[in-house]
Amino acid sequence: MKSSAQHILVLGMGGTIAGLARDPRHPGMYEAGRVSIESLLAGIQIDPALEGFEIQSQQIASIDSRDLSEDLLTQLGMAVKEALHDSAVLGVVVTHGTDTIEETGIFLDAVCSKAAQNQGKRVVLTGAMLPSNAMGADGPLNLQAALHWVGNDISNCPPGIFAIFAGRVCLARDLAKRHTTELNAPLRDSLSSPVHLINPSWLSTVRAIQAASSADLPIPPEKEWPWVEIVMSHAGARPETIERLASQGIQGLVIAGTGMGGVHSVWQAPLQSLESDGVAIVRASRTGAGNVSPDRLNGVSAGDLTPPKARIALQLALYAAAHPAESAKSLGWQDFFARIAVLLEH
Repeated sequence: MKSSAQHILVLGMGGTIAGLARDPRHPGMYEAGRVSIESLLAGIQIDPALEGFEIQSQQIASIDSRDLSEDLLTQLGMAVKEALHDSAVLGVVVTHGTDTIEETGIFLDAVCSKAAQNQGKRVVLTGAMLPSNAMGADGPLNLQAALHWVGNDISNCPPGIFAIFAGRVCLARDLAKRHTTELNAPLRDSLSSPVHLINPSWLSTVRAIQAASSADLPIPPEKEWPWVEIVMSHAGARPETIERLASQGIQGLVIAGTGMGGVHSVWQAPLQSLESDGVAIVRASRTGAGNVSPDRLNGVSAGDLTPPKARIALQLALYAAAHPAESAKSLGWQDFFARIAVLLEH
């Protein structure tokens, strides 16, 4: 039950929502992460329903999200987890650049979702497609909606890790930027609901996915994330691409395959060699939607995870498998990966 003694914590990561355009009439030319989260909050109108609740902020980073690092994910994850276990915090909003928000969405879902559910709190990711000083900037409305969602009556929707853009809300794990400029790009192809009129079908799916999810995975410390790369199968692929990666000491590889996860035939032998050497291989699809076939050669299916999400999931799975004391279970990386990727098709 929420109390006026609690506060909402807003964590700033930079991004376009904190960007400044050289000329507000031409928003395509801007520098991301220039405006502090404190200044962004000062420029919006707070929902009357949140009157009496203090809003506190913390600047985690001020970056263009294309430069997101694993160390920053660790810092963000630890800040969110700490807030979830702090009884003085009602919920958390994270402002973030849209270019890599899908990686952060799957990360927070994998490491904080159960904590959020158990503590009865919401974490909401949001951002913007236009810089803060552009005419018609979308950031203020997105931030207002995120604050509203954090403070919304829990009986209306379960706690968990969500994302809000352009008046719609989705599970953060479903984020995937699908357009270069449209205001709803991060969730345009995701199962979502209007923020202020919750769709019962969407709500039912959210509850089912949360019920199917497992315990949170441990957050890798800074500098301890497993090395995982992404390669895309394509016409004219050469075996040397895989062979050279094999000599670099990578721990995992995500293949953005064609169609249902298909891999060029010239990669078959070097990929089998990689697997024999203990490199974890996951097959995703470069199509951007749909499930990957589980019965093809070379690697574990990513389910419906995009290649960037599959990479984060594989890194977390490899770390969890290598640190059973932190994971509370001694499982192989394939089992931990399945806990993230294999929930419900939707």
